[in-house]
Amino acid sequence: MDTKQMNTENRTEDKGQVNEFNQSMKPISLWDDAWRRLKKNKMALMGLFVVGFYAMLSLLAPLLPIYSYSEQTIIHQNLPPSLRQAGNLMLKLQRADMMRMAKKEGRTELSQKQKDELLALQNDVKNNPVHNRRYLLGTDALGRDMFARVVYGGRISIMIGLIGTITSLFIGVLIGSVSGYFGGWIDNVLMRFVDIMYGLPYMLVVIIMMAILGQSIVILFVAIALVSWLTIARVVRGQVISLKNAEFVEAARSMGASTPRIIFRHILPNTLGIIIIYSTLSIPSFIMNESFLSFLGLGVSAPRASWGSLVSDGVNVMTLYPWQLLVPAIAMTVFLFAMNFLGDGLRDAFDPQSKNRV
Repeated sequence: MDTKQMNTENRTEDKGQVNEFNQSMKPISLWDDAWRRLKKNKMALMGLFVVGFYAMLSLLAPLLPIYSYSEQTIIHQNLPPSLRQAGNLMLKLQRADMMRMAKKEGRTELSQKQKDELLALQNDVKNNPVHNRRYLLGTDALGRDMFARVVYGGRISIMIGLIGTITSLFIGVLIGSVSGYFGGWIDNVLMRFVDIMYGLPYMLVVIIMMAILGQSIVILFVAIALVSWLTIARVVRGQVISLKNAEFVEAARSMGASTPRIIFRHILPNTLGIIIIYSTLSIPSFIMNESFLSFLGLGVSAPRASWGSLVSDGVNVMTLYPWQLLVPAIAMTVFLFAMNFLGDGLRDAFDPQSKNRV
């Protein structure tokens, strides 16, 4: 072999593979290919941006220049969303209420008593710095800032979704991989246990646990994650069964690799795509379950709040103060839609044979 041919081969190896037209081809990994597909899905990218924004807002909540989510300013109760200072908004609302009362009594002007009350309120607004606050999303019945309540409520709800998903993944992936790899009686025992757990009324069991053990975030995590791992266990089991006799697994066995190494270093990495997809689609489910429990009064207890508890509080006063329902409901709906869009986009990105591939 002459020097010219050797140099040509070296250049070919440096460039990568060569197709039938003698054009160099750069190898693309599964992750690069999935990201390329995901970037073409505009709805998935929008969902990724929204989820990232919510995540940053939740993480940086203690550093944001917002009021305390638990601080009560009773004099500012039930203020509507506004860019005005709370004091000026109170004066406007108080004057409007007094004028309505005067019209009902057949008067066109305020009474002397009403004027004195209004003057006292004006003096209080001028002298009390608490009236300089601005509530962009209004306040609740105890004068707490709805924006701060929604931000910290989202922090609790997203944390519940993440911890529930991580717990279900840990249990489900472990049981599913062991069941699928070993098969036989181990598979039968584990899958029959999964079938029994599937037969339990999930929400009823969670409600009973919360009612007996008390309302705390730890109990809520345990209750929600109790049977949440069943679906991912079945999914991982199916993936492991389809991969355990593949060539790369046989090669690992022939080289003397141990069973845990084969499962966790060779088989499970090839199922990461579907695990990631399941995770993004599970977080909204956990948030909805927590919201349902909070709506029943079995979720997060005061002074903490979640999106579900805020919606539950807002339903009681939605005819008089609709923003107390709409603000947390819209915040939760936007996040759930974004997570679903992102999950659908990841499913199409990791599945080249998908009918919705991009």
